[in-house]
Amino acid sequence: MEKKIIEGQDLENVSGGNNYVVNTGDSRNAAIRVAPGLNSQQVGSLPNGTVANTTGNFAKADGRTWAQINYPVFGWIKASILGLDW
Repeated sequence: MEKKIIEGQDLENVSGGNNYVVNTGDSRNAAIRVAPGLNSQQVGSLPNGTVANTTGNFAKADGRTWAQINYPVFGWIKASILGLDW
């Protein structure tokens, strides 16, 4: 999977998915990973309050639901951090 960072674009210009606010429930940043799963390589992190745009792709791994995001960094985040979990 290619890692890409969207630079110099406003969130309104990012297509696909929906926007969600990162909320870890404490002061920690949210880990962004190359693939769904806690053992997947971390490619970045997002602080609470960051708006993330999902691609609409979701996966189950490690007993959790993961959401793929394409802004502000391309990767996978635990869906519960975005207020999504099913």
